[in-house]
Amino acid sequence: MFVRIATDRSPRPNSLRDFGMTSDSNTIVSLSEFTYKKGTEVYGEKEPAEYVYQVKVGAVRSYKLLTDGRRQIGAFHLPGDIFGLENGGAHRFTAEAIIDTTVHLIRRQSLELVAKSDVMVAKNLFRMTTANLHHAEDHMLLLGRKTSLERVAAFLLEMDKRLTAAGVIALPMSRRDIADYLGLTLETVSRALSRLHELGVLGFVGNTQRQIVLQDRAKLASLDLQS
Repeated sequence: MFVRIATDRSPRPNSLRDFGMTSDSNTIVSLSEFTYKKGTEVYGEKEPAEYVYQVKVGAVRSYKLLTDGRRQIGAFHLPGDIFGLENGGAHRFTAEAIIDTTVHLIRRQSLELVAKSDVMVAKNLFRMTTANLHHAEDHMLLLGRKTSLERVAAFLLEMDKRLTAAGVIALPMSRRDIADYLGLTLETVSRALSRLHELGVLGFVGNTQRQIVLQDRAKLASLDLQS
């Protein structure tokens, strides 16, 4: 699903380097750029996996709807992240913009053709596939073996690595998103964050409490290791 709302006429990216991938020859490819409003679907589960995407600005969540109506978020894709690369012909998750988001996209077939003749691109794709597998394994462990406080601690440590700027974690996702990622209720996530605040592990900036300052990373890491 493509919704082009960008109207600027600035040059579009046209190389794999622009897509965030190294290449022996910096191969020229056809890249497009699309912007999605908050809550807009990028692609749906079971739709043909014809494109691979990279977040330029914003954030995307990948999720499945369970048979009982619950939502399980599998991953958050943040600026620079590449997503939508499948090992089959269809998408296994639905991808949706968390906030207004701009992405680069390339036809999967074009990327695979380049990979056949460019060793660096082939290595890039292998690393991406391996990283996705590692994330899925870590997420499965988190959902199956950790307490609610440990899950929230693990999430904050992940976001600290991926989002922290000027000492502040600016979360684009809501607490409901966090709950659906961690397999918890909204109330449990709120209680865990309040408990970490009481312990002096974190502080909040602003009224929305989406900007978090980690005041004791060592203590937070020790909570994550109590599994």
